[in-house]
Amino acid sequence: MNFKNLREYLAWLYYQYLLITGIYVLEPWEKSIFNSILFSAIAMVVYTSYVFIPIHVRLALEFFSGIFGEQPESTVALMN
Repeated sequence: MNFKNLREYLAWLYYQYLLITGIYVLEPWEKSIFNSILFSAIAMVVYTSYVFIPIHVRLALEFFSGIFGEQPESTVALMN
């Protein structure tokens, strides 16, 4: 894929974004505010997912491994 095709494809994607969100009817300053809010919301969701989902997955795995996994060994067996 050469540079011209890539540029045309990105322009087409941007045009689709404008049509789908309906911001093609907004003024430029309204578009920038809308895009800033949208980008901020997406950035917060990505950051929160990156920080908190691994913690919740680990806790869920520990919980379900305690229910369905092996039973813990007794302390007598651990001492021997």
